[in-house]
Amino acid sequence: MNDEQQQAEHGPLAGFTVGVTAARRADELGALLQRRGAAVLHAPALRIVPLADDSELLAATKEIIQRTPDVVVATTAIGFRGWIEAADGWGLGEDLLERLRGVELLARGPKVKGAVRAAGLTEEWSPSSESMAEVLDRLLEEGVEGRRIAIQLHGEPLPGFVESLRAGGAEVLGVPVYRWLPPEDIGPVDRLLDAAVSRGLDAVTFTSAPAAASLLSRAEERGLLPELLAAFAHDVLAACVGPVTALPLQAHGIDTVQPERFRLGPLVQLLCQELPGRARSLPIAGHQVQVRGHAVLVDGALRPVPPAGMSLLRALSRRPGWVVPRADLLRALPGAGRDEHAVETAMARLRTALGTPKLIQTVVKRGYRLALDPASDEKYGDG
Repeated sequence: MNDEQQQAEHGPLAGFTVGVTAARRADELGALLQRRGAAVLHAPALRIVPLADDSELLAATKEIIQRTPDVVVATTAIGFRGWIEAADGWGLGEDLLERLRGVELLARGPKVKGAVRAAGLTEEWSPSSESMAEVLDRLLEEGVEGRRIAIQLHGEPLPGFVESLRAGGAEVLGVPVYRWLPPEDIGPVDRLLDAAVSRGLDAVTFTSAPAAASLLSRAEERGLLPELLAAFAHDVLAACVGPVTALPLQAHGIDTVQPERFRLGPLVQLLCQELPGRARSLPIAGHQVQVRGHAVLVDGALRPVPPAGMSLLRALSRRPGWVVPRADLLRALPGAGRDEHAVETAMARLRTALGTPKLIQTVVKRGYRLALDPASDEKYGDG
């Protein structure tokens, strides 16, 4: 069975565990991942608080009604709808829509365009790239000196956007429709951090910069930041929906992957390519074995393996064909203490889970080794 057939049978993400930090659209992202075979650990790193009762949004709305801006930039569909709904709640909805009909209205992407049109408005322009950088380029090319520009803020940092407009001579008004706060229950975030540090995750997805910053901040509070950075550096893939989302991670030296199109679907497709590509495939005892996060493919058959067994298998696969001493395997077992009998127990369960006992050989009085096929040169690689 070739790799494509294996993936069609089990899903390309079978055997991998993916952490999801999103607060908004987390169910949608989780479902996309699970349909492709992944196990999902959801831990919203933030909660979004609508500002319907917020004095800042009310003040910005009143200012726009009293002093109509030249340009309004709508950045997210949920934010734009929330703004119109909040204005309706204050009895200002019609006045706001009337003002927005008379301005240069820019919509960042098709979803925002849909929200603008649902409100009975028409955007003047929308970038094909859904990029705020393209919106900024257009405004600066038009010239912004002396113009009033209102931007519907969406909780994400807009690096250099407001500063560039102000440097060009514009008056900029922010319209804060919702804000990010830490989650009310920090427990899931702590569980995700523990799983990442212990290599219980193969990837963590990020769909907003504040969520990435929040996760790093919580790791620092718990004294886990160095361990988290080490996990991202070697074993856990940081997958971001786009470059702005990646900024807090990159500031800590974390390498990230991003799809070409900044959408959930392409993000999941990217994981479907990256994670199987990172999994090690070895020819062992006449079988083709691929070691994944919490399972192993043996000749295309998916074999779930308990966490202790995966720890042993990872230790063995780092030096395929070489004997790994019991003491080294004991250190690889999480919380095993000093009793080498724990290695024998975990090894017996691992062999049972693999369904092919001869994959792992016992070397009397020395330890264990993967029975790498003689023709393979993997043993002489750097493992």
